[in-house]
Amino acid sequence: MSERWTWTYVDAAGAPMTGESLSETAFPTQSDAESWFGEVWHDLAAAGVAAVTLHRDGQVVYGPMSLEPAP
Repeated sequence: MSERWTWTYVDAAGAPMTGESLSETAFPTQSDAESWFGEVWHDLAAAGVAAVTLHRDGQVVYGPMSLEPAP
C-alpha cells in the first residue's frame, strides 16, 4: 500500500479552507508534497490561507505551520 501525503489549509480564524484554488492533490512522498508547497505557498497565502498542515495517510505529520511573515 502506498502512502498518501496531503495538505490541509485553515484561514486566520482557524476555519478549514477548501476550493478550486486549493490543491487536494495527494503526493506519493513527503519530499514531493514539500516541493510542491515550496512552489505555491505565496499563492496560498494570497488566497487567504493562514496556516497549513501536512498529513500522511490522514495522520498529522506537522502543522499547523503559519504562512504569516515572522514579526
